[in-house]
Amino acid sequence: MQGETPTAFFSKTYDEATSLLIEARDYIAAEESLDRRELAPADRLRLALETSRLTSRLTHVMAWLLARKAVFAGELTPAEAAEPPYVLERNEILAADEAEQHENLPETLSDLMVRSHRLYIRVSRLDELVRRGAFATPPITH
Repeated sequence: MQGETPTAFFSKTYDEATSLLIEARDYIAAEESLDRRELAPADRLRLALETSRLTSRLTHVMAWLLARKAVFAGELTPAEAAEPPYVLERNEILAADEAEQHENLPETLSDLMVRSHRLYIRVSRLDELVRRGAFATPPITH
Protein backbone atom coordinates (compact mmCIF):
# COMPACT_ATOMS: atom_id res chain seq x y z
CA MET A 1 0.00 0.00 0.00
CA GLN A 2 3.03 2.24 -0.15
CA GLY A 3 2.31 5.49 -1.96
CA GLU A 4 -1.46 4.99 -1.85
CA THR A 5 -3.81 7.00 0.30
CA PRO A 6 -6.20 5.02 2.49
CA THR A 7 -9.13 6.32 0.45
CA ALA A 8 -7.59 5.09 -2.81
CA PHE A 9 -6.83 1.71 -1.26
CA PHE A 10 -10.34 1.33 0.14
CA SER A 11 -11.85 2.53 -3.14
CA LYS A 12 -10.05 -0.23 -5.06
CA THR A 13 -11.28 -2.80 -2.56
CA TYR A 14 -14.80 -1.35 -2.76
CA ASP A 15 -14.72 -1.54 -6.56
CA GLU A 16 -13.55 -5.16 -6.40
CA ALA A 17 -16.28 -6.05 -3.92
CA THR A 18 -18.93 -4.33 -6.04
CA SER A 19 -17.80 -6.19 -9.13
CA LEU A 20 -17.82 -9.51 -7.29
CA LEU A 21 -21.26 -8.77 -5.87
CA ILE A 22 -22.60 -8.09 -9.37
CA GLU A 23 -21.06 -11.32 -10.67
CA ALA A 24 -22.63 -13.25 -7.79
CA ARG A 25 -26.02 -11.64 -8.42
CA ASP A 26 -25.83 -12.48 -12.11
CA TYR A 27 -24.86 -16.09 -11.36
CA ILE A 28 -27.66 -16.56 -8.84
CA ALA A 29 -30.24 -14.91 -11.11
CA ALA A 30 -29.33 -16.63 -14.36
CA GLU A 31 -27.23 -19.76 -13.86
CA GLU A 32 -27.76 -21.16 -10.38
CA SER A 33 -31.16 -22.73 -11.06
CA LEU A 34 -29.84 -24.38 -14.24
CA ASP A 35 -26.81 -25.71 -12.37
CA ARG A 36 -29.01 -26.99 -9.54
CA ARG A 37 -30.96 -29.23 -11.96
CA GLU A 38 -27.76 -31.01 -12.97
CA LEU A 39 -26.69 -31.88 -9.42
CA ALA A 40 -27.36 -34.85 -7.17
CA PRO A 41 -29.58 -34.10 -4.13
CA ALA A 42 -26.65 -33.83 -1.69
CA ASP A 43 -24.83 -31.47 -4.04
CA ARG A 44 -27.99 -29.35 -4.42
CA LEU A 45 -27.96 -28.88 -0.67
CA ARG A 46 -24.28 -27.87 -0.79
CA LEU A 47 -25.06 -25.48 -3.65
CA ALA A 48 -27.73 -23.81 -1.50
CA LEU A 49 -25.36 -23.64 1.48
CA GLU A 50 -22.49 -22.18 -0.54
CA THR A 51 -24.76 -19.69 -2.30
CA SER A 52 -25.96 -18.51 1.11
CA ARG A 53 -22.38 -18.29 2.38
CA LEU A 54 -21.41 -16.30 -0.73
CA THR A 55 -24.19 -13.76 -0.32
CA SER A 56 -23.60 -13.43 3.43
CA ARG A 57 -19.89 -12.94 2.97
CA LEU A 58 -20.33 -10.30 0.30
CA THR A 59 -23.07 -8.51 2.23
CA HIS A 60 -20.87 -8.22 5.31
CA VAL A 61 -17.90 -7.02 3.26
CA MET A 62 -19.99 -4.40 1.44
CA ALA A 63 -21.55 -3.13 4.66
CA TRP A 64 -18.09 -2.71 6.20
CA LEU A 65 -16.73 -0.96 3.12
CA LEU A 66 -19.73 1.38 2.97
CA ALA A 67 -19.14 2.28 6.62
CA ARG A 68 -15.48 3.04 5.82
CA LYS A 69 -16.59 5.25 2.93
CA ALA A 70 -18.93 7.05 5.32
CA VAL A 71 -16.00 7.67 7.69
CA PHE A 72 -13.85 9.00 4.86
CA ALA A 73 -16.72 11.26 3.78
CA GLY A 74 -17.20 12.56 7.32
CA GLU A 75 -20.67 11.02 7.65
CA LEU A 76 -19.60 8.69 10.49
CA THR A 77 -16.92 9.14 13.08
CA PRO A 78 -14.26 6.43 13.39
CA ALA A 79 -15.70 5.66 16.85
CA GLU A 80 -19.21 5.16 15.40
CA ALA A 81 -17.85 2.92 12.65
CA ALA A 82 -16.06 0.81 15.28
CA GLU A 83 -19.39 -0.20 16.85
CA PRO A 84 -22.19 -2.50 15.66
CA PRO A 85 -23.74 -2.51 13.14
CA TYR A 86 -20.71 -1.16 11.27
CA VAL A 87 -18.03 -3.60 12.39
CA LEU A 88 -17.21 -6.59 10.21
CA GLU A 89 -18.93 -9.68 11.53
CA ARG A 90 -16.42 -12.41 12.10
CA ASN A 91 -17.52 -15.97 12.38
CA GLU A 92 -16.35 -19.41 11.35
CA ILE A 93 -18.96 -19.81 8.62
CA LEU A 94 -17.92 -16.66 6.78
CA ALA A 95 -14.19 -17.17 7.35
CA ALA A 96 -14.11 -20.87 6.48
CA ASP A 97 -11.91 -21.84 3.56
CA GLU A 98 -14.19 -24.35 1.92
CA ALA A 99 -12.27 -24.79 -1.36
CA GLU A 100 -11.87 -28.53 -0.82
CA GLN A 101 -15.66 -28.85 -0.64
CA HIS A 102 -16.23 -27.48 -4.15
CA GLU A 103 -15.51 -30.76 -5.93
CA ASN A 104 -19.01 -31.33 -7.36
CA LEU A 105 -20.16 -27.74 -7.41
CA PRO A 106 -20.44 -25.68 -10.60
CA GLU A 107 -17.19 -24.03 -11.66
CA THR A 108 -18.69 -20.53 -11.64
CA LEU A 109 -19.90 -20.87 -8.06
CA SER A 110 -16.61 -22.40 -6.96
CA ASP A 111 -14.70 -19.48 -8.48
CA LEU A 112 -17.00 -16.94 -6.80
CA MET A 113 -16.55 -18.72 -3.47
CA VAL A 114 -12.75 -18.70 -3.70
CA ARG A 115 -12.65 -15.03 -4.67
CA SER A 116 -15.18 -14.00 -2.01
CA HIS A 117 -13.15 -15.86 0.62
CA ARG A 118 -9.97 -14.04 -0.39
CA LEU A 119 -11.81 -10.71 -0.26
CA TYR A 120 -13.38 -11.48 3.12
CA ILE A 121 -10.00 -12.43 4.62
CA ARG A 122 -8.38 -9.30 3.19
CA VAL A 123 -11.17 -7.07 4.53
CA SER A 124 -10.88 -8.84 7.91
CA ARG A 125 -7.23 -7.84 7.96
CA LEU A 126 -8.11 -4.28 6.97
CA ASP A 127 -10.69 -4.20 9.74
CA GLU A 128 -8.04 -5.27 12.22
CA LEU A 129 -5.70 -2.53 10.98
CA VAL A 130 -8.46 0.05 11.26
CA ARG A 131 -9.28 -1.12 14.79
CA ARG A 132 -5.62 -0.68 15.73
CA GLY A 133 -5.56 2.82 14.22
CA ALA A 134 -3.16 1.94 11.38
CA PHE A 135 -5.24 3.95 8.90
CA ALA A 136 -5.99 7.59 9.34
CA THR A 137 -9.48 8.40 8.19
CA PRO A 138 -9.41 11.94 6.81
CA PRO A 139 -12.54 13.24 5.13
CA ILE A 140 -12.63 12.84 1.37
CA THR A 141 -12.15 16.12 -0.44
CA HIS A 142 -13.59 16.69 -3.88
